[in-house]
Amino acid sequence: MTIQPPGDGGLARRLRRPRLGRALTLGIVLMSAVMTTGTTATAASSGSGGSHGSTDLGGNVTVFDPGMPVGDIQAVLDAAHAAQVDNEMGTTRHAYLFKPGTYGTAEQPLQIKVGYYTEIAGLGASPADVVINGKVEVYNRCLADGGTGNCLALVNFWRTLSNLSININAAGQDGCRGSANFWAVSQAVSMRRLNVSGGTLSLMDYCTAGPQYASGGFIADSRLPAVTNGSQQQWLTRNSEIGGWSNAVWNQVFAGVVGAPDEAAFPDPPYTTLATTPLSREKPYLFVDARGRYNVRVPSAQRNTSGITWANGMTPGRTVPISDFFVAKPSDSVQTINSQLARGKNLLLTPGVYDVARSIEVKRAGTVVLGLGHATLTAVRGATPLDVADVSGVVVAGVTIDAGLQKSPVLLRVGKKHDGHGHRTWATDPTTLSDVYFRVGGPHVGKTDVALEVNSDNVLIDHTWVWRADHGVEGFTDTERWNTNVGRNGAVINGDRVTATGLFVEHFQRYNTVWNGEDGTTILYQNELPYDPPTQADWMNGTVEGWAGYKVGDRVKRHSLYGAGVYVFNQNNPSIHTENGFEVPQAPGVKLHHIMTVNLSAGIIDHVVNGLGDPADTTRIGAPVYVTDYPAP
Repeated sequence: MTIQPPGDGGLARRLRRPRLGRALTLGIVLMSAVMTTGTTATAASSGSGGSHGSTDLGGNVTVFDPGMPVGDIQAVLDAAHAAQVDNEMGTTRHAYLFKPGTYGTAEQPLQIKVGYYTEIAGLGASPADVVINGKVEVYNRCLADGGTGNCLALVNFWRTLSNLSININAAGQDGCRGSANFWAVSQAVSMRRLNVSGGTLSLMDYCTAGPQYASGGFIADSRLPAVTNGSQQQWLTRNSEIGGWSNAVWNQVFAGVVGAPDEAAFPDPPYTTLATTPLSREKPYLFVDARGRYNVRVPSAQRNTSGITWANGMTPGRTVPISDFFVAKPSDSVQTINSQLARGKNLLLTPGVYDVARSIEVKRAGTVVLGLGHATLTAVRGATPLDVADVSGVVVAGVTIDAGLQKSPVLLRVGKKHDGHGHRTWATDPTTLSDVYFRVGGPHVGKTDVALEVNSDNVLIDHTWVWRADHGVEGFTDTERWNTNVGRNGAVINGDRVTATGLFVEHFQRYNTVWNGEDGTTILYQNELPYDPPTQADWMNGTVEGWAGYKVGDRVKRHSLYGAGVYVFNQNNPSIHTENGFEVPQAPGVKLHHIMTVNLSAGIIDHVVNGLGDPADTTRIGAPVYVTDYPAP
């Protein structure tokens, strides 16, 4: 089936992200006979490796066993989805983990629907160790008429799927639903370490009110069948194998993907394809070994690679027993967490919302901070929730960081302020941020100068969404939001040799991204300028109209950007201009490949980059303005 992108009706819905009332947080009653929930998980204890201990993963971690009845597992997951499908700005977090084995049968498939703040993951050493005969899906969300109208995927954020096999089985579903495994999502959603077979993977839902736009996502380290992109606006697929790829809207990027489409016809279709990924490190994952003990596998960094890491056995890296982690709950104080980190422990954040009034300090090289179920750190009293020292090999993964009511200087800082002399961190063992998300506003008022600040050299950012909220439960008008949800810059990169694979930054009030370090590389950049500047005077960079969505520092000599888009929708004042989508120094070593701007129906971006490129104005709504290479070869 070939699905064409929708027309302007889909775009109109893209532009009207809903303002929802505060979602009701629903509890889920889980029967102890059906699964292990918040009870002890077998793990290696401190001391001899042959002994056994136990680890409390908290009340919001549910562990399934393949011996449990399929119907009982299905009932639990259906109840979880019903509670979370509309809980966009709620506080409930949950992880559903599957021990090695097979779940579902040909006659009784396990068909999982995934809601907000939900993680679905296998506990095998390999994705082949956990097999779901059925589906794992996300559908368009219906926001009007009692849940039957205004159905779209544009606000399907904050969910995770990883480390398992899906043998697609649509038994019992209608004809349209039976045509694919649907994964209709937007930002802050990742698919990692998947082995999908038996059908088609669709990155949009064309069954619920027809195809409507979805707005971005990320796949890594996965073996997939034919993929229907359809109406997905932008997407990064990294270090994977695919059976084919159809359709594109604005910006589809592939790095190190076996079977990726060729980019030669760019921009029709708008594919950007790198044969290898220059720097990658897969996200750490929890697994159960043959003796039933819990461990975390921490993959090693790789250079110039393609394809999956698990084709010939366990992903290269190191195994860390769960006993080497402090398993934190939201009730634990930062003082306790920092004390455990100072003792040499790694940190496992169980699902929930953590109020952070002083920084969680990561000072030891090689420390792993792993969040389950979208564990969320919220700044209190203007704190910087997470502060990472200038050391090598730190891995922060699966963590969401929220601004609080009082302005923070920064939400996540990696290293001290750059002094121009570099920092002593190892290029072979980069500090890595994987699936780390930021929010300024949305569930509550948020204020920060900068969301993500990277000062260390040799850092890898592997999929992030840095979001100053364009909607939320605060009840503000756009003018009020401009003065209340304060965020100056989304990402500021001061370190040298920093690589970003999947950098999504939106709606900040000055430069959304500022890149001051040398030898930086970004592979897929997606940006929406802020919707809410009240007047042109509020959106001025000195005498220049507006702030570029991506700024490379004036003194930078070497920088590479592959596959990038800046979008404009000045709904608060459609007369506002932004001079350039991208602003970079004119240096031979600064190279941009496949960049674009697009108008979503209000406001104007006058040029794509440095005065080059036609306006993205209201005469070409939804029609991108592309620059294939800057400077031109």
